[in-house]
Amino acid sequence: MNTSIIMLMLGVSIFLGGLALLGIMWAIKTGQFDDKEKFLNQVQFDGDEELNAAASHEAKKAALQKKKKEYRPE
Repeated sequence: MNTSIIMLMLGVSIFLGGLALLGIMWAIKTGQFDDKEKFLNQVQFDGDEELNAAASHEAKKAALQKKKKEYRPE
């Protein structure tokens, strides 16, 4: 009884995994993941607040890297 349930679950999982694999292969073949203008569109529609937040984040990151370079215990 237990082996029949396990075999059924194994068969269903292999079938669903195959469907997922076919779906991913189809998406790659038809170019569903090709978005060459993604970054250009993001910058085009960003507002001032998002751009200021990004600039602030980059400034903090640079300051932390500078601080890390200065603090090198030997």
